Amino acid sequence: MLVAMEWGSESGAVRRHRIGGERRDGPAAAPQREREALAQEPPADACGGGARTRKRSGQGSGGASRGAGTGLSEARAALGLALYLLALRALVHLSLQQLVVRGAAVGHRGEFDARQARDYLEHITSIGPRTTGSPENEILTVHYLLEQIKLIEVQSNSLHRISVDVQRPTGSFSIDFLGGFTSYYDNITNVVVKLEPRDGAQHAVLANCHFDSVANSPGASDDAVSCSVMLEVLRVLSTSSEALHHAVIFLFNGAEENVLQASHGFITQHPWASLIRAFINLEAAGVGGKELVFQTGPENPWLVQAYVSAAKHPFASVVAQEVFQSGIIPSDTDFRIYRDFGNIPGIDLAFIENGYIYHTKYDTADRILTDSIQRAGDNILAVLKYLATSDMLASSSKYQHGNMVFFDVLGLFVIAYPSRVGLIINYMVVMAVALYLGKKLLQPQNKTATYTKDFFCGLGITLISWFTSLVTVLIIAVFISLIGQSLSWYNHFYVSVCLYGTAAVAKIIFIHTLAKRFHYVNASDQYLGEVFFDVSLFVHCGFLTALTYQGLCSAFISAVWVAFPLLTKLCVHKDFKRHGAGGKFIVFYLLGMFIPYLYALYLIWAVFEMFTPILGRSGSEIPPDVVLASILAGCTMILSSYFINFIYLAKSTKRTMLTLTLVCTIAFLLVCSGTFFPYSSNPSSPKPKRVFLQHMTRTFHDLDGNVVKRDSGIWINGFDYTGMSHITPHIPEINDTIRAHCEEDAPLCGFPWYLPVHFLIRKNWYLPAAEVSPKEAAHFRLVSKEQTPWDSVKLTFEATGPSHMSFYVRTHKGSTLSQWSLGNGTPVTSKGGDYFVFYSHGLQASAWQFWIEVQVLEEQPEGVVTVAIAAHYLSGEDKRSSQLDALKEKFPDWTFPSAWVCTYHLFVF
Repeated sequence: MLVAMEWGSESGAVRRHRIGGERRDGPAAAPQREREALAQEPPADACGGGARTRKRSGQGSGGASRGAGTGLSEARAALGLALYLLALRALVHLSLQQLVVRGAAVGHRGEFDARQARDYLEHITSIGPRTTGSPENEILTVHYLLEQIKLIEVQSNSLHRISVDVQRPTGSFSIDFLGGFTSYYDNITNVVVKLEPRDGAQHAVLANCHFDSVANSPGASDDAVSCSVMLEVLRVLSTSSEALHHAVIFLFNGAEENVLQASHGFITQHPWASLIRAFINLEAAGVGGKELVFQTGPENPWLVQAYVSAAKHPFASVVAQEVFQSGIIPSDTDFRIYRDFGNIPGIDLAFIENGYIYHTKYDTADRILTDSIQRAGDNILAVLKYLATSDMLASSSKYQHGNMVFFDVLGLFVIAYPSRVGLIINYMVVMAVALYLGKKLLQPQNKTATYTKDFFCGLGITLISWFTSLVTVLIIAVFISLIGQSLSWYNHFYVSVCLYGTAAVAKIIFIHTLAKRFHYVNASDQYLGEVFFDVSLFVHCGFLTALTYQGLCSAFISAVWVAFPLLTKLCVHKDFKRHGAGGKFIVFYLLGMFIPYLYALYLIWAVFEMFTPILGRSGSEIPPDVVLASILAGCTMILSSYFINFIYLAKSTKRTMLTLTLVCTIAFLLVCSGTFFPYSSNPSSPKPKRVFLQHMTRTFHDLDGNVVKRDSGIWINGFDYTGMSHITPHIPEINDTIRAHCEEDAPLCGFPWYLPVHFLIRKNWYLPAAEVSPKEAAHFRLVSKEQTPWDSVKLTFEATGPSHMSFYVRTHKGSTLSQWSLGNGTPVTSKGGDYFVFYSHGLQASAWQFWIEVQVLEEQPEGVVTVAIAAHYLSGEDKRSSQLDALKEKFPDWTFPSAWVCTYHLFVF
């Protein structure tokens, strides 16, 4: 039953107790008799111009008076809340550390054996970095995989049949990732294994990993461990005496780091692709820990149900799915290719812990715990087995009926239900709040006028406190960035909490303390606690309504933050009315908030686990302190929402304010003094600064083909906001005097971008150096130039060179690029208006021939189009130069300099 608190027989829920003097201290306090005198002639309302006082009468006021007169002890309240949050954080930490649920011993027949998977992992990573086109990737790794698959085939049960194929596809496609670009690949490698019943199968489920790595990284987590898990899953399934109903296809793809090329080659060209009805993609955004299911579908809830039913150690969240698909995280996986080009539903999962060393030389096998491998293997094996024996797989298209709300509870189990059910739940919760608040707000005017005004004043005060809190931390963050101390917290996360977190909390408490002292001068503690609880409930209900209206499955979080506090309020209502904020009330109140606060801290951990390392590689244009401060302010607003009423129930907030201000000030001074260094070379927990070094030679040609400019140097890019400020003291020659200047007339400023991330990294350095002369020199020529009947020029080119090349196009004034032989034939621009083509090939490839067609609207004397091609030498002897090696050696051990040689040629036609 929804009831409003009654404060006396004359005015019910809306009365406020005026004695207040017993709980007031400081200059704002007034003697009791002065309050009583004021009560006879109350001033105007402060939201409209001043505070009111009201006299209590009747029996109901007695309990209220006792509550008001015995306000909460500030020290006890602050300590209790702090311990409460720390205890919840400890529970979250324990759940995250428990990687596997201990049961039967692993290694038994039919069980996934992490020790065997680790053996696979160590062999693959011992090969070294495996860039597409290198012998390490195309020969050594492929040979090892085929060798192990052959051994597994020998051990397999006669119930099953294993087929193996090495695919080397060629193709092209466009993608809107990183602002949009086009990809072309030639003769890359896929190792494909099909495990099926002896009599064959008409349908299949796909398991996908990639064995290639980024340059200069052993790629243990990204993605050798996933391929090792798949090998062991293949072994277990093939030796099982249980018959499969459908085939399981294991794709070990060799060109995922080339922006998803190998998966495109498989799903668009391989004959087995037509059998696939669902897939599981194994990826990494960190090193070890738990593997998070962060994408499913699209709109195939039966896949979520399969994971819920089968996974032994679940870790999944629709929140992660909606955050990832929003584009906030600058990353993508093969999930996109299977979804967009194969129209196949699937499950995307990835390791997310310790993203600091993702894509670095520290991504080694020894950093991945065996328990991490075991839990991933248990889950993948169970889900694949479930799907391979499911009746739904054969007719999966029939089960496309909306999205699914899903989330795990501390890794113990998963709650999942259709989004339409979530919609009903959400609006039921909204209706409950409407009834609860409506009883107070919509009663006869003479009874509710005061409460209504106080409620909306309280709402305004809460929003002001949040806004000023956000502004405060942003001002601090901008100042820290301007003085060159950005990322001070990167290696010391607690510093960000002490700096931005305490500032946010202090500002919220400060605003509410002012309101308590100067606006709600004569209101009782109980009444104010009631009002501000209702305000917080209303705000969360507003979020719930907005998220539900937007169709976001993540709205379930707001539903939790509304339903449980409302139930708690109704349960503790009588005790609070009679005894005020006593010990019993506090205990039951905090117990009632256990679920929303525990789950909030669980999600907050995941947010910081993902975003903190990303902020160290998000480019030079996004101030990471501003982003982190905003996130911390948002978390503070959420976590403080149902504790704001304690500010009004407590006798004072002086000590709390003083403590928070002191902590924030100390952290601020230490950060400004440069005490905290952002990076770490600690062998057990490295947090390196990423720097890309490209020793290049650039050649610029004019319209007549003459060389108008030629230079050589080492092009330097720091992948975080601090640029080279921390490097210059160690390498003085890298300073602002050698900042790279943009070639305005050249596409992408005339530099050999490996990927179109020029809009993220605008601060670069160019250190003059000797020319480079790779043995496998790149060649680019115009094969033909044709005038078409529709006033366009068709230019056909031919290029040969190393395994990785980038092609850039900029049309001149009066010209447009109408079509080309790449992708689907429609040119796709990158950010800034230029065109970017990413090219790669395997060990052997024919010359790359392609054409572009330029529509000429107005003849220009300087030509119609400028094109450029960069050749990137990422493996072998050509990737090195003596000057590059010498410069690389100068970098301190807390950096990760990834270096290679490249050439750049620009032409005008």
